[in-house]
Amino acid sequence: QVKLVESGGGLMQPGGSLRLSCKASGLSLWFSKYYISWLRQAPGKELEWVSGISEDGSTTDYAAPVKGRFTISRDNALNMVYLQMNSLQSEGTGLYICSTGVDRGQGTQVTVSS
Repeated sequence: QVKLVESGGGLMQPGGSLRLSCKASGLSLWFSKYYISWLRQAPGKELEWVSGISEDGSTTDYAAPVKGRFTISRDNALNMVYLQMNSLQSEGTGLYICSTGVDRGQGTQVTVSS
């Protein structure tokens, strides 16, 4: 059974940084075959795609609002995906969810507030 567990969220002041982690289990042999995305569920808004990374990590994609501030990376040996978020603003508040496109984790909450 595939399980994705996110961590690293918290309360951050505007301009701060956070690093989110996503640990995948149940698909050790296949993790490197998945494009992994980070999604965000902001209060009162629809689920939105934030960033994604190719199977071997060579290609990264970002939504326009976060490009230049967020960096996605992965370690296939550890079945981990990371999202480094810099210069966080209030619009960055939300539940950040890791997804294989088929499976999703429960998410980790990020709150940006002064």
